[in-house]
Amino acid sequence: MTSRSSRTTARTSSEGRAVARTQTLLKGTAGAGTVRKTVLPGGLRVVTETLPSVRSVTFGIWAHVGSRDETPSLNGATHYLEHLLFKGTRKRSALDISAAIDEVGGEMNAFTAKEYTCYYARVLDTDLPLAIDVVCDMLTGSLIEPEDVEAERGVILEEIAMTEDDPGDCVHDLFAHTMLGDTPLGRPVLGSVDTVNALTPERIRRFYKKHYDPTRLVVAAAGNVDHAKVVRMVRAAFEKAGALDRTDATPTAPRDGSRRIRTAGRVELLNRKSEQAHVILGVPGLARTDERRWAMGVLNTALGGGMSSRLFQEVREKRGLAYSVYSYTSGYADCGLFGVYAGCRPSQVDDVLKICRDQLDQVASEGLTDDEIRRAIGQLRGSTVLGLEDTGALMNRIGKSELCWGAQMAVDDMLARIAAVTPDEVRELARDVLGQRPSLSVIGPLKDRQAQRLHDAVA
Repeated sequence: MTSRSSRTTARTSSEGRAVARTQTLLKGTAGAGTVRKTVLPGGLRVVTETLPSVRSVTFGIWAHVGSRDETPSLNGATHYLEHLLFKGTRKRSALDISAAIDEVGGEMNAFTAKEYTCYYARVLDTDLPLAIDVVCDMLTGSLIEPEDVEAERGVILEEIAMTEDDPGDCVHDLFAHTMLGDTPLGRPVLGSVDTVNALTPERIRRFYKKHYDPTRLVVAAAGNVDHAKVVRMVRAAFEKAGALDRTDATPTAPRDGSRRIRTAGRVELLNRKSEQAHVILGVPGLARTDERRWAMGVLNTALGGGMSSRLFQEVREKRGLAYSVYSYTSGYADCGLFGVYAGCRPSQVDDVLKICRDQLDQVASEGLTDDEIRRAIGQLRGSTVLGLEDTGALMNRIGKSELCWGAQMAVDDMLARIAAVTPDEVRELARDVLGQRPSLSVIGPLKDRQAQRLHDAVA
């Protein structure tokens, strides 16, 4: 059982000015970690989860910037910048950065999403000072040299080509565009060939300076860590880079939910030669802050979250029409998506689409059974815990929670919220969400008549 604590301590300088604010957010017992947070004077937040029983640490820095912060001409800049921060700093070359972590058997990587970016390293607990030094150096001291921009441009164009060669991956970008149109959330994280080719070193540098201010960053560490030591090392690294000069800065607040993006009944088909057709049928979902998200998790799990789910049983087990079929949700600050994916032979697209549509309509009108909901709750509770069994997952949880919600939730509280979902809540949500007119995205070798039938299927 975990308990919350809002105990705050503030250290002061000799002049009496507050220089740091530290809180114990979650006090752990019986296998749960203690989560603490310190806000440094420049607005930089440091959040840690201490687990003395492990020998590893994952250290990460989250930036409050993603592809939705890009203008159309800057599409792909966030991801481009992610690559460039590995190319060298005033202290280290690109080889020095990778060799430092390789030499101690660690792992280092980064990822860019639509609303945030994260850089992280996983190392032995004794090598945490090295990980902090390297990752902080990358975030504060990257040079972004013109020759590195040009060299990495080719790498990113190859990454775009690789994605386009995988229709099972590409169809998710197509679905985002189908649902959200030519908006920042509807455009691909990687950008396009045209936008990536148009990005200059100067534009990327300006983007870097604007979005990598300490007020927009969250430092997160999970594992066998001492919170006070992590704070001291992070502070020293940022102060050395001159990144904490502002003493009156406050952290950037989580994104608000003031906008709503809603669309329905759109169809986008991409005719491409492939062995399979890749289909996503979906509707507008929930924003990540929506209190109904717990019921949505149960609904999603029961519909397409495992081998006992409706879609898996109807499409794969009973009829053998697809190998991969599942449902998923994507929640953003102000909107969300719910989608059903299936990969099947092109000749089977009509049948697969009809089954998926029929199941969504049936659940919207009749609801799930009590047994399905009970099973989904158990599955979701188990997968939640099993998904937090390593320091990387824990670092992701506390870092993303601070950045996106500005708060932490104990695992026991999460499990309690899932367990508290009632059948009536799931059925009401199914009516509201699945009762909407769906949109459709398909990539595959489609014939003209088949394309018209797909348009008619969501009319």
